[in-house]
Amino acid sequence: MSLKISFEFFPPKTVEAEAGLWRAVAALAPLGPRFVSVTYGAGGSTRERTHATVERMRRETMLEPAAHLTCVGASRADIDDVARRYWQAGIRHVVALRGDPPAGAGSYQPHPDGYAGAADLVAGLARIADFELSVGAYPETHPEAASAEADLAHLKKKLDAGATRAITQFFFDPAHYLRFRDRARAAGITAPIVPGILPIANFTQVKRFAAQCGASIPAAMEQRFAGFGDDPAIGADLAAELCLALKAEGIDEFHFYTLNRAELVAAICQRIQVT
Repeated sequence: MSLKISFEFFPPKTVEAEAGLWRAVAALAPLGPRFVSVTYGAGGSTRERTHATVERMRRETMLEPAAHLTCVGASRADIDDVARRYWQAGIRHVVALRGDPPAGAGSYQPHPDGYAGAADLVAGLARIADFELSVGAYPETHPEAASAEADLAHLKKKLDAGATRAITQFFFDPAHYLRFRDRARAAGITAPIVPGILPIANFTQVKRFAAQCGASIPAAMEQRFAGFGDDPAIGADLAAELCLALKAEGIDEFHFYTLNRAELVAAICQRIQVT
């Protein structure tokens, strides 16, 4: 089975981090990703860095860059301007997300003149240009959703608005993804649902991430790290085992949350025979 992959990077905050990002990009580019996405900080806090990063990718590499764009803290006019800038810079793929509020800001509140949420954002971007649009999905249900059914209905609304694929939040048990995929198909969702894979470099950090987004940590995974600390080899093994379990179920596409750690992702791709 030929596997398709994509990578997510985050924009650098320092000169040293910028050098690390481009080393990671250079190391992973030979694996032939379908696209590489660049995140957008809470409240739009990295908007300019995101734009600069994807524009440089477009200009200096053969990679297909995808820019994250969120609804938080900006009017429709501001977001539309950013989207037009992306299109003018040759960026044809946007990952459209509601976004998280800045730290300490409490629950999400739409900008009074902004897009209400991701489905509205997708519809707005589709009106601006013929972007390829990806959206988020939650195998274990978004923590703010009223129910799993409501969360699935919201995903369908985003796809019906013009998105072409969903990329899942990370998860660690293949059964969570497979059940979610089956429920989505039963609900009439036919778009690709690409599993998002998070290699673990720092287990304490990942537990914090998981608590924030509602992802569960299997007891067996906790036991694998017990007594070994943050061993990247364990993280690579776990991610590769997850991918192989999904591959055995016919899944042929993976999106890796790289955290700009090329060595971990490269090791996983070698294990699952990405060529």
